[in-house]
Order: sequence, then structure tokens, then C-alpha cells
Amino acid sequence: MNEYVVEMKGIVKNFGQVQAVKHGEFTLKKGEIHSLIGENGAGKSTMMKLLYGMYPIDEGEIIVKGEPMGTITPKLAIEHGVGMVHQEFMLVNELTVLENIILGFEPKKGLTIDFDKARKEVKKYIEQYHMDVQLDKKVSQISVGEAQRVEIIKTLMRGADIIILDEPTAVLTPQEAERLFEILNNLKQDGKSLVFISHKLNEVMAISDRISVMRQGQYMGTVNKEETSPLDLTKRMIGREVFLNIDKAYSEAGDTILEVQDVWIPSQKETSKIRGMSLHVKTGEIVGVAGIDGNGQSELVEAITGLRKVEKGKILLCGKDITNQSPRKVRESGLSHIPEDRNTRGLNRAMTIEENLIAVRLDQPPFTRGIMMNKSGQDTYAKEMVEQFDIRPADYNLPTSSLSGGNAQKVVVAREVSLGNKLLVASQPTRGVDIGAIELIRNTLEKAKKAGAGVLLVSAELEEIISLSDRIVVIHEGKITGEMRADEANENNLGLLMMGGTDTGKDGEAAV
Repeated sequence: MNEYVVEMKGIVKNFGQVQAVKHGEFTLKKGEIHSLIGENGAGKSTMMKLLYGMYPIDEGEIIVKGEPMGTITPKLAIEHGVGMVHQEFMLVNELTVLENIILGFEPKKGLTIDFDKARKEVKKYIEQYHMDVQLDKKVSQISVGEAQRVEIIKTLMRGADIIILDEPTAVLTPQEAERLFEILNNLKQDGKSLVFISHKLNEVMAISDRISVMRQGQYMGTVNKEETSPLDLTKRMIGREVFLNIDKAYSEAGDTILEVQDVWIPSQKETSKIRGMSLHVKTGEIVGVAGIDGNGQSELVEAITGLRKVEKGKILLCGKDITNQSPRKVRESGLSHIPEDRNTRGLNRAMTIEENLIAVRLDQPPFTRGIMMNKSGQDTYAKEMVEQFDIRPADYNLPTSSLSGGNAQKVVVAREVSLGNKLLVASQPTRGVDIGAIELIRNTLEKAKKAGAGVLLVSAELEEIISLSDRIVVIHEGKITGEMRADEANENNLGLLMMGGTDTGKDGEAAV
């Protein structure tokens, strides 16, 4: 009997002139967790989308449970027990969470949808896996982390025994990720077969039985977890060592560039309301904001950048009151913004890489000449940004929708940092990107600081906060529970403050 429930052999997939997968190989055993890793653009998500039937293969063979599949559609994949939790959410914003979960699989009572039955079925998963989702909220009203949990519940509900998870922890808190791992191991014990795509090598080492590596569209081999290490995996992925620990420059910070003065910011969720918060950022420093997702970080960033109204208090940029100004006015005052969700706030996915790179200053030289567009100036700039930020593929005329998540993020980072503004607000700048892109983005933020910018960094990654920041503020339920220098911080004292601690005691330990 064949030990594999999935076999992918000699896979080739092209998108126009771009060869996304040149030589793809992958196998999955019954009752195992098999991780698939590689840089953004390496082809790993494309491989799994081919298995799920989202794209047709150009060459090669896919066998599921011993059956050659030929042409696969998502419907056929689901019928064969294949489910996929996507990195980019497949949710309808104006439908409720419950409606999204049952969409296409609605239980019926006569000619109508039996919502009572659906609610009972979904609640079983919520209670069993402690997913904490609000069934009656519209998807447009929930946080990024909650939307990810909706996707996970939606896939689990369909009862797939082959489950593909594409960066499932990218938007989860450490606590949620730990619980997810418990779920995955339980599924594995029940005989489910799981594909785990992640850029976080510590997670890959924690959860995997086997690990396969792709580089630039090619299969680079498979190893058992016991036979490898994060350093070995990094070299297999990239072909060189990667250094995530920043050579941080310590210097005296300059003048105060951002002042948040006793602001009160509304939110639909009680735990996300900002209640009388004050903080500041100086030129030449990075101030990190740590906190469990959904405790007011998004609301704070949106208020600073003009995307959310402030009820009380003031926000000053370069001494100028920008409270409740439009996003355009805030930008004109000297602010750049890397948003937490690149697809809804950072990019127009239908536009080209070049168009996204120049979007915020399209009416300025060298992109215009008088009242006319200067195409040569646009092309020169786009070529320079693509090379400097290693955006792949390097064709700046491609639509941004053709890029992997990490390369799409590089477009946002390139555009915002190249503005040279006095304040850079970076919200989850490395969320869902590979280890090579993380290295590039972290070094870019450090360079912006050295060039004299003030950086407000919001990140769910405590290691990133500690590594990059000069000062750290911690927020819990819309209030600051502590502030410290980065050299005083560790995951223990920050974690306690994130849970609601209010003081620091001996050795920087948080008191609750």
C-alpha cells in the first residue's frame, strides 16, 4: 500500500513569462505534519495552490490517495478531502463571520438556510478549539487575527483529512499559535495529514515531522526534523547565512517628532479602545509598541495616520496639531506609514509594481514634467527600488497581485522609506514574510533611524521589538502598562506587562 496520501512529481507552473515553479516535488504521508519552507517567491504557496486546484499545472503529476488527479478544481479537491487555510484571507467583508464560515456549505431547512443548526455546529468548534470569534460581526469589523481564526474554523468544519496551512501563525499571538499547535497535533493523532507553510523556523522545528525546502521555484530536498537545524534550513532556503540580530546603533535621540497627548480613541471592541494614552517618539530613535493583538495597537496607528477619529486629546507631528486630519494632510506633514494589512491599506493589487511605488507622489518630480507624466523618470525610479529592495520578479510592469506576500510587502516598505519623511509608522512590517525579507526590512528600519527619522514600530514579535527598539512601551486593553529601555526588556517582563502588569520590580520583572 502506498504510504503517501499526496504525491506531486515534476511540477512546472508559469504565469506568463514568470516561471513560478520550475521543478516541484512534494509528498505527504498519512498522519504527519510536513512543513514546506522557502523564501517569498520560492514557489511553495503556488505548489499548494496547485494541489488545492486554484491553478492548473503546466507539467507534472498530482496523485491524491493513490488517484491521479488530472485537472483539479477547489470543489474536486474538497471532495477528495483536501482543505486549505490561505495566507490571504478568502472572506467576504460584508457578510457576517457565521455566513462566511458556512458559505457554500449552508445547512438547509426546506428552502432556507438553517442558521440555528449552523450556529450550533460552528460553536462546537469555537468551544473545542477556543477560537474566540464573534459570529454576528461582519468580517469588515473584526481584527486581522480574528479573521485568521475564522479561516481556520471554516476549513476544519469541512472535515478535510488533508489540510494545507499557508502561514497560519503569521497573524496569531504566541498564545494562539501555541493552541493552534495543540490542535494540529490532535488532528495528526487522529490520522489527519497536514502541510504547514511557515517562515518561522522555530515553529517549523517545533511542529514538523518532515521538512521540504524550495528555492527560486525548485525543489531542494526533504529532511526529517531530527536531521536538521534552523541554521541548516536557512542555508538550504537562501544559500547563505542570514543575520536577524541588528547591529543597533545607540546614540542620543534628537527632538521630539511625535507627541500623543492623552488621547481617547473609539473602537468596536471594548479591549481595543484607547483610554487616555500618551507617548512620544524622537528623531533618531525607534520606539516599539508591544502588546497582544487586539489591545488597541491598530486603533493607535489609525489615529496617528488619520484613518480613525480621536475623541479627546491631541496628536502633534513636528509640533503641528494633526489630530483628526485627513490621511493626505498627515502625510504632507511628514509621515510615512507601513500598514499592518498591506492588501487593504498598503497596495492597489490591480496596479503594477511601478504604479504602487510612485502612488503617493505621482504628481511630483521626477514622476511628472510640468503637467505631463514623465514615464522615463517613473521607470528609472521603479528599476532602482526593485533592485535596492530585491523585489522578485524584477519586472516592475507586473501587477502587484502577481507577487508573493513578502515581495508585495517590499513594495510597501520601499515606497514609504524612500520618501525620507521625519516619522515612519511601521505596523507589523514583517508579518507573513520570509526570513530573507525580514532581514532586509529590519535593516531598512535601522537605516531610517540612522538617517534621522523617528520610527514608531508596532509588532507582535517580541524578539523583533527587543532587537530593533531603543525604547519599548507595552499596551494592554488600550492603556500603557509599562515603558522601558530595550536593554532592560526580555520576553518575560514584556509578556507579563502584555497581560496587564502595571509596574516593574527587581531585575525588570513586571508586577501584576
